[in-house]
Amino acid sequence: MEKRIFLIVLDSVGIGEEPDAAEYGDEGSNTIAAAATSKYFDMPNMQKLGLFNIDGVTCRPKAEAPQAAFARMREISKGKDTTIGHWEIAGINSTKPLPTYPNGFPDEVIREFEEKTGRKVICNQTYSGTDVIRDYGKEHVETGALIVYTSADSVFQIAAHEDIVPVEELYRYCQIARDMLVGEHGVGRVIARPFSGQSPDFARTTNRHDFSLQPPKTTMLDQLIENQIDVIAVGKINDIFAGKGIGKFVRTKGNAEGIERTVEYTKQDFNGLCFVNLVDFDMLYGHRNDVDGYAIALSYFDQQLPKILEGLGEDDILMITADHGCDPITPSTDHSREYTPWVIYGNRIKAGTNLGTRPTFADIAATVLDYFGIEPKVTGTSVLKEIIK
Repeated sequence: MEKRIFLIVLDSVGIGEEPDAAEYGDEGSNTIAAAATSKYFDMPNMQKLGLFNIDGVTCRPKAEAPQAAFARMREISKGKDTTIGHWEIAGINSTKPLPTYPNGFPDEVIREFEEKTGRKVICNQTYSGTDVIRDYGKEHVETGALIVYTSADSVFQIAAHEDIVPVEELYRYCQIARDMLVGEHGVGRVIARPFSGQSPDFARTTNRHDFSLQPPKTTMLDQLIENQIDVIAVGKINDIFAGKGIGKFVRTKGNAEGIERTVEYTKQDFNGLCFVNLVDFDMLYGHRNDVDGYAIALSYFDQQLPKILEGLGEDDILMITADHGCDPITPSTDHSREYTPWVIYGNRIKAGTNLGTRPTFADIAATVLDYFGIEPKVTGTSVLKEIIK
C-alpha cells in the first residue's frame, strides 16, 4: 500500500527563544509573535490545525478542538542556520558548529579563490545581501571583481551581475569555492547571489543557488532511498543536502511556486516523502526585518494550505515545521535560536495530541522512518505510537 508524507519547512518560522538563546545573542526572539503584531497576519487554517495550541505559543487564541497533533521542537545541534537545522530535521545532531567568519575570510582563502577563478575579490566582510550590491555593485560592474561576503551563518556568498558574469559561470565559481572550503574552512553553504539592473538600483534575481556540504552522517533521506522509498525534494532541499539521499527534485523561485509544486505532487502517485522548503519567510522578510512582508507571506501560506489538505489520501500525513527563527522585529537581521513548530495532520493522526516539547528536531526523522517501517539509524525518537490511530 502506498503511503506519503509531505514534510514542509516554513524557513525561519520560529516560535520563541530556546533556553540557550542568550549564548547566541537571541534573547527575546519570537518570530511568530513578531509577525503576529502585523495587521496582515491571518492564519485561521493553521489555527484550526493547532499551531497556537503548541506550548508557549500565545500570539493567537488556541483552537478548542485542534485537528492535528502538535509539538514544540528544540534544536539540540550547535547552530541556528539552515544547514544545521535541516540536517537535524533529517536526523543528525551536529555537535560542532560550522565555521563562521565575522571578520571576513582569511587572506589565504581569498588568494586561493582569486587564483583559481582568475578574478579579484572585493568586500570580504559580513554584509546584508541587498546592502552589499548597493555598496559594491558599481565597482563590480566596472572591474569584473567578484563580490564575496558572509553573514552570521556559515556561508561564503558570491554576488555578481548577470550581464558581467553569466549565471552558469557564477555557478562554476561557486563550485570552485565549494571544492576549496572543506575541513577547517568547511562552511555550510557556498551561495551564488546573482543580481541585475543599473546602479544604484541593483536587485537580486531569482537565480540563487546553494552549494552545500554533504551531510556527515546517515540521514532519514539515505535510509528511505536504501529501502526503495521515494524521496522528492521541493525548493532548496536538494541543495541543502548536496543531492545526498534525494530521488527527484525541483527547484523553485519562491513560496508561491513551492506551494504550487507541492499541490501538484499531492496529485501524483508515489510511495515516500515529499520534502519541501519555503524560503521566502527567511530570505525576503526575516533577514530584512520586514514584519508586514513576513505576515503577508505566512497569511498566503495559510490561504493556500487547503489546496494541500485536499490532495491528501487516506494514508497520507502532512507535517509542518521550521529550521530556526529569524525574528523580524529584533535589531538583528540574522537567524535566531528558537523553538520550532511541528504540526502533524492526516486521517490516521489522533487530532489534538499535544506532544509537548521534543528534545530534538530529529524526532521528525525517526517518526518518518517509523511510518515507513524502517528502523531509524538517526538521532531522535519516533512519536508514531502516540499519534497514529
